[in-house]
Amino acid sequence: MHATDHLQEAERLMTVCNSCRYCEGVCAVFPAMELRRSFADGDLNYLANLCHNCGACYADCQFSPPHEFNVNVPKTLSQVRTDSYRHYAWPKAFQPMFDRNGLAIAIVAALSIAGFILGFAVWHDPSALTSTTGNFYKLMPHNAMAGLFGAVALYAALALIMGFANFWKDVGVSSVAAGSGLSLWQAVKDAAALRYLDGGGVGCYNEDERPTDNRRLYHHLTFYGFLLCFAATCTGTIYHYGFGWEAPYGLFSLPKLFGIPGGIGLVIGPIGLMKAKLTRYPDMVDKSKLGMETAFLAMMFATGLTGLLLMALRDTPALGITLSLHLGVVFALFLTMPYGKFVHGFYRFGALALYAAETKADRPATAGKTA
Repeated sequence: MHATDHLQEAERLMTVCNSCRYCEGVCAVFPAMELRRSFADGDLNYLANLCHNCGACYADCQFSPPHEFNVNVPKTLSQVRTDSYRHYAWPKAFQPMFDRNGLAIAIVAALSIAGFILGFAVWHDPSALTSTTGNFYKLMPHNAMAGLFGAVALYAALALIMGFANFWKDVGVSSVAAGSGLSLWQAVKDAAALRYLDGGGVGCYNEDERPTDNRRLYHHLTFYGFLLCFAATCTGTIYHYGFGWEAPYGLFSLPKLFGIPGGIGLVIGPIGLMKAKLTRYPDMVDKSKLGMETAFLAMMFATGLTGLLLMALRDTPALGITLSLHLGVVFALFLTMPYGKFVHGFYRFGALALYAAETKADRPATAGKTA
């Protein structure tokens, strides 16, 4: 018996698919499945996180609904994948956060922190709210800002690492060299290129049976937009502590050269992904998890938009309000990272590393401790 009904259904589908094997060239899931003759919980969580939900197997399958076998791999693995985020989350006391409406939590957190920062500013220097000097640190001293965000970032990093460690151990990486340099490097390349988001080379299936590469493009804009914004923050930190240069920085400085395209990517990418999600063929969508996914995309979008607005309005009386909103959104993003859709990138990377190792070893792997 499996821990959840979703895992039980996933085992049924993998048993059917293992007998058919028509989709083995579509993505990495089916070759990985063929290395197994039975499926423990860890195996199924691994396969679910290896799935990129392109929908090609659903379109190609002769047993997909309304066939009596009711083989719907994209939706079932999406359900298992989401359940795995909750199962591996650290600490366990916070696992129920995945059951709540993610968008509401993110909005409340963002507004609460923005209100706190505004209150701090009013107490510290009320004139900073309408200042046109462009000085961020009149609103909130740099040390206080760095301490607040450093603390929540460290907690988020710890929670993400511990959750990933739980996943890494449970899927059975000890059976092959998944942690080797070659396996990790292959996983980096596959993740960076979104190699398995192409439906076997034709693209993702969305609202009909005409595949496109739109989801892949919007994923790239969101992913690399986030990385560029992170790079902008890192270079700004180096500027401040390494050279004593205080923000805001010039248009052609590294923080701006990283941050502007990053912010644009975080605005366009999430909009495109949300549109693709809302127009996908309904049978492939796990509607019960739309709240969490919407929250993730909304927080990414808000981070990019408020960052761009902050740059545009830094020399206007709107600086104080805009900075408060931006900091509140970023704080909320960090705070909710370990308990929302953001974790899927880490688990997918781990699954890609295991797949790279299994492919090289070309032998069955004993994964999962839970039967």
